Formats: sequence, structure tokens, C-alpha cells
Amino acid sequence: MAATLCTCCKRKEAFYFRQYSGERLCRKCFAASIEAKVRATITRHHMLRFDDHLAVAVSGGKDSLAILYILAKLRKHRPKTTLTAVTVDEGIKGYRDEALDIATKLCKKLEVPHHIVSFKELYGFSLDEIVAKAREKGQTELTACAYCGVMRRRAINVGARQVKADKVATGHTLDDEAQTVLMNILRGDIARLAKEKPVTSEVHPLFVQKIKPFCEIPEKESALYAYVKKIDFQDTPCPYASEALRNDIRGMLNRMEEKHAGTKFTVARAIEKLRPAIEENLKKEDFKTCKECGEPSALERCKTCEMLHQIR
Repeated sequence: MAATLCTCCKRKEAFYFRQYSGERLCRKCFAASIEAKVRATITRHHMLRFDDHLAVAVSGGKDSLAILYILAKLRKHRPKTTLTAVTVDEGIKGYRDEALDIATKLCKKLEVPHHIVSFKELYGFSLDEIVAKAREKGQTELTACAYCGVMRRRAINVGARQVKADKVATGHTLDDEAQTVLMNILRGDIARLAKEKPVTSEVHPLFVQKIKPFCEIPEKESALYAYVKKIDFQDTPCPYASEALRNDIRGMLNRMEEKHAGTKFTVARAIEKLRPAIEENLKKEDFKTCKECGEPSALERCKTCEMLHQIR
């Protein structure tokens, strides 16, 4: 049986079938297509200025390391754009150490400075200690992922400020974006539907603007890109991940995608069309300064300080 040739170069044997577009791609053309998509996304959403200092949120997982690799490659065409990797050490025993080691090695290979922010230094507790204290006090209404989500966002923002970044790039994929849309709908959190977008709005001087260059790349293709480029990454799941609502949403979306190719794109594009109408009907949040930590907050006391107050 004759080998199927790559749709793009028509010379090499295809190794990947992109179901939602009908393309069959060889390794080289597949990797080039991912890099081209990232460049197009950055251009379309005006994510970067020519002289931006960009912090890249690097966890040690496939998505964040793949986007760091691509951005480091794009740096050759944007000599005035500089990068610093920012990693958050939540303090999860037996899990985070491996990720830190992997991230450090890639940063060294790519010649990208690496800055680490720890929960322990920032909040006085590791995530393991926060979860233990919450359970000790019988506070079971919030999962470990709920604490981590709020505190990681703060830590990334603080880390980006510490390295004096103009923007912070995250490895959020198309899957993450579609999952977040459905999670916010199920929670009835319409305000967050408006906030979560490829380039966040500049709402407060202490918030570093966030960009998502991978927002149109399916998670499966992000993993495959890391495999093709031989990027080592942590594939051990977080020990707390099973508690997250996101897991249930991920499973549902993956089943839908298998039956109806392009579902994730449809969800993400639908919210892009709806967002202007949602923003128009929402009262604009007036960000204050948290009375305890001095960080931006919609309330007198920010969500992070509220959580820390409960477990102390």
C-alpha cells in the first residue's frame, strides 16, 4: 500500500491527519504550520510591540514549554523583543521539583533568563500547607484547584512585574479556552466570559497584560509539536487535578470533538462574536487596591487575601 503524502509539501510521508481541516502533514510541515498559526495569532490580535519585554509563564508542561520554544525562535525576527521565563513554585511535594528542573534546562538551552516565584515566599504557605490547613479547619467548599487558580494568577502577575515585563504570555491552548467558556457558562459567571480573551484589557497599572499566542492551537497539536521538536516536558498529572471541574468539561469536549470535528473552534469563535455584546451590557469593574496586600482588587479585600484569611 502506497504511503500517503503530505498535503502541504507533496513529497514526504504524512504522519498526522488534521481532522478539522482535512490536511495530512509530514513532521516538518506540521511543525511549520503550528509556528505559522502562532505568528498569525500574534499579528491578528496585536499581541506584541516590536520592543516588548515578554514574560513567559512556564510550568514545565507541554504547552508552556512549546510556546516558550516558539517565542524564542520568533525572537530571531524580532531582535528588540526580549524574553524571561517565569515559573510559579506552588510547593506540591513530589510534583513541582521535576517541572522546575525541566523548565530550567530548556531555559538554559534557549538562553532565556528564568525567574521563579514561590507560594511560600509570596503567601507564607505552600499549596500543600494551604490544602492541609483548609481541611483541618473543615473548609471543604473550595478544592485545591480553586486556591491554586487564584493564587497562581496572582503569582504570575507578581513575577511578571518583578522582571519588569510589558506583557506575560501563557500557554493556554484552544482546549483551555473552550473549557473555560463552558465552565463560566455552567457557573453563571458572565463577567469572566468577557474578561477571558486572547489579549486581556488594561484595567489597572499593577496588572501585567496577558497574551495567549496558543489560543488557536488544539492541545493535542501542542503536545505533538513538543514531541516533533523533542522538547522534554513533565507529563505527570498534578496530584490535585482530579478535583477540578475542568476535568469533566475536558472529557465532554473531547467526546464532542471526536464526533463533530471543529467543536472546540466553534465554542471559542462563538464567544469571540458574543463578547462585545456581553461587555456592553456589563457594568465596568472599578478596580481598587486591596487594603491588606496592596494588589488590584474589585473588593476591599482581594480574593487571595480572603482565602489566606480563612486558613490562618
